[in-house]
Amino acid sequence: MKEREEENVVSLYPEEQKMTEKEWQKSIPAQVFLNYFFAINYHIQHFNDNGLAHLTFFKEAASALGEEDLEAVKRLLLNSWSTEYALRATAELGDEDYMRNALHWTFPQAYYTVFAGLQAFLRTRGVNTNNEALVLREAGRLVVKHAYPRAIGFYASGHYEDFNVNRLPLAHYKPGLQIAGKELEAQAQIGQFLRTTRRQKAKAVRQQVQANPATAIRSSRTGDILQKFAPQHWQQLTWRVGYTTIFDLMARLRISSSHREIERFVQAEIDFKLFHESLLEIVSYLNGIHESYVAQAMGMQQYEAFVQELPKHLQGSFVAARLQERIRPLFTEDDFRLGQAA
Repeated sequence: MKEREEENVVSLYPEEQKMTEKEWQKSIPAQVFLNYFFAINYHIQHFNDNGLAHLTFFKEAASALGEEDLEAVKRLLLNSWSTEYALRATAELGDEDYMRNALHWTFPQAYYTVFAGLQAFLRTRGVNTNNEALVLREAGRLVVKHAYPRAIGFYASGHYEDFNVNRLPLAHYKPGLQIAGKELEAQAQIGQFLRTTRRQKAKAVRQQVQANPATAIRSSRTGDILQKFAPQHWQQLTWRVGYTTIFDLMARLRISSSHREIERFVQAEIDFKLFHESLLEIVSYLNGIHESYVAQAMGMQQYEAFVQELPKHLQGSFVAARLQERIRPLFTEDDFRLGQAA
C-alpha cells in the first residue's frame, strides 16, 4: 500500500477540467479529507442501525454517580456544549469565504466538543483521565464491545501494514475522489481513512517509544536503538496503538494546530459549506450518543433539570432539542426516577 493514500487518489471529477492541473493537485488532499467526513456522515445517516434503543450495552444499568463524578460530568458537558455552540455559530453566518478561513478553529472545535462529551461518558463508567491517548484507547475498547450503534461500530486493528478493517464489509473497495453517493463509496472511503489514520498512529507510537532509551526497541545483534523496523518490530508496538475508531478519525481534525497544514486546506477549491455541514451533523450525532449515556447515569429527572438550568447562550438550544428528539424517547417514565434505560 502506498505511503500516503490521501495524496495518491485519481480524480473522477469532470469538474477538474475547469481548473488548471496545478490548482487541482493543490486541492486533492483537502478534497479527500472532505470526502472522508462526508462519507462518515453519509454512512451514519443511511445506516439502518444508528440508534441506542436496541443496544444491549445501553440497556445495562450504569452505576450511580457520586457527587464528585456528577459535578465533573456536568463540567465536561458544559465544555462540550459551549464548543459545539461556537462551531454552530460559524454555520449561522453562512458565508463560504468565512467558513474557509474559519477552518483554523472549526476543525479543532469539532474534535474537542466530541472529546469532552466522550470524557463525560467515560466518567460515568469510572474512567477519569484527561490523557488523550488513554481516552481514545478506552473509547476503542468500548467501540469493540458494542457500546456504540453499528453505524459507528467500525474499527481498524492489526499490525503495521497488515491492518484489518472490521464491521465495514465494503471497505476493501478502492475509493475514488467523488463525494459518496452510495454505501459502497462511503465504506470504501471510511476504510481508507481508518487505514491511513492507523498508519499515522503507529508511526507516532514508534517515534515516542524509540525516543525513550528505556522503552526503545533495540537490535538483538548490536544493542543499538533500531532505526529501521521489520514486521516483527512493528508487532511489538501494536498493543500500544489500540484500536483505530471514529474517534481517532475525528482526532485528525487537530491538523489545524499546524498553521502550514491548515493553509493547504484554506487555499483549496472545495465545498467548505458542505464540509462544515458534514462535521456539524457528525458532532451532533456523537454528542447525542454520549448525552444519552450520561442521562441514563444521572437519571432523566436530574438530567432534564440540569438542561433547564444551562447558561443563557445554551437555553432553548440544540441541547434541549436533542433531549426532546433523541434522548427522551429512549426512556420510560419510571426511568425518569430511576435513571435506568428500559
